Amino acid sequence: MKMFENQAAQALRLLLQQVPALKLLDIEHDTSAPDSGVDFTARLKVSGKRHALVCEAKTSGQPRHVRNALLSLRDYMSHHAQDATPVLIAPYLSPDAQALCREHDAGFLDLEGNARLVFDGIFIERQVASKPLADRRALRSLFKPKSAQVLRVMLRDPQRTWRVTELAQAAAVSLGHVSNVRTALLEREWAQVAEQGLFLSEPDALLDEWRATYEPPPGRRLGFYTPLHGNAFEQAARHAMRAEEEFPAAAFSSFSAAHWLAPYGRTGTQYFHATADGLARLQSALKLSATDKGENVIVTVLDDADLMRDTQEPAPGAICTSTIQTYLDLSKAGERGREAADHLRRKLLTWKT
Repeated sequence: MKMFENQAAQALRLLLQQVPALKLLDIEHDTSAPDSGVDFTARLKVSGKRHALVCEAKTSGQPRHVRNALLSLRDYMSHHAQDATPVLIAPYLSPDAQALCREHDAGFLDLEGNARLVFDGIFIERQVASKPLADRRALRSLFKPKSAQVLRVMLRDPQRTWRVTELAQAAAVSLGHVSNVRTALLEREWAQVAEQGLFLSEPDALLDEWRATYEPPPGRRLGFYTPLHGNAFEQAARHAMRAEEEFPAAAFSSFSAAHWLAPYGRTGTQYFHATADGLARLQSALKLSATDKGENVIVTVLDDADLMRDTQEPAPGAICTSTIQTYLDLSKAGERGREAADHLRRKLLTWKT
């Protein structure tokens, strides 16, 4: 921690030195009370007037840790430094963490370059688009297939509370996977724990981040031509997707799923997610033939068949990827796909929180 305090102090020093109207007098580290909520104080002169920045350095910038640090800063300020400016410094502060600092009237600085300091006529604000590699890795881990199964279950009804065991059973994953997802959601304040269990408190923030980092499910993307159209195509597809096992072997996806869930606009191409067995059924029922051009059916043969657990049936035999999965797939399907995704979200993915 001491090493990071030194890094934080140096980052603050470099930032302040870029402002000609400021004169940094000294940075004094607080060694008297380890748990005081303050790590060091920067003493300045602004137009001949003295001012102090009371700083807390945290090695984690996750919103839950940020909130606790801000409360400690506020408590310290009320007893020791009413005329100073509280400042939080962390390796990286997400937009949500930055918003918390603004809500608490605290300045902030992170080692990625984001900063906001407002005091005595001084206004410093800087935003960078980059995220540290560790944060990007953590988000990718949260949205990997097994963890994503947990998220999809929770997003069906965000206000429902879950015990770890029942959530693991509903998502068909291990207790360890649920525990990791639980920790990540709580760290980012996207979930809370009530007496009855875990629930999503910020489903929209979770879905926004998932959309921003979403990668289509791994698998083989195959193009085919079918001579069937209109009602003949729909009837044949619904017959092929009829579920006789624990979960379907094929499902409408992307634009084709959206046609059943929240119609926005027709497309000349039909889309499916399928297992290897589902592909064989579709090929037979839809008279699919391989083609180098003129394809009108796209089938993604999934590497992980567990994704087929998360389907719905808005009409008899019309098995579709879930609303969440359809939304995510559409969000990566070009401009028309993003428009269809926005339409689907307005229709089906609004929650009272």
